[in-house]
Amino acid sequence: MNMEEFVEVAKTKDMKPGDSKVVFANGKEYALFNVGGKFYATQETCTHEEGPLGEGFLDDKVITCPLHGAMFDVTTGKVLGPPATKDIRTYETKVDGEKIFIKV
Repeated sequence: MNMEEFVEVAKTKDMKPGDSKVVFANGKEYALFNVGGKFYATQETCTHEEGPLGEGFLDDKVITCPLHGAMFDVTTGKVLGPPATKDIRTYETKVDGEKIFIKV
């Protein structure tokens, strides 16, 4: 049985508003974003050609894939712009003190 759990992936002091980064939890990569002081996590790879979303360009809540410019809403996972046509997966986050966790 595979139980989801919260795993610590970063510290709040390391992520200013507007930052995005690649984080690791249980041996897998995820993308973590700071949107106005609130943290969001998504799958790390773009649904178009697996570009690294954690290395993309975050503008408010929109991440733009650095490979081909596909755009997603990091708060919902919805695709906002081509060439991607499939949404990305999002993961629940929580902050405890200065620790950021994602549920994986």
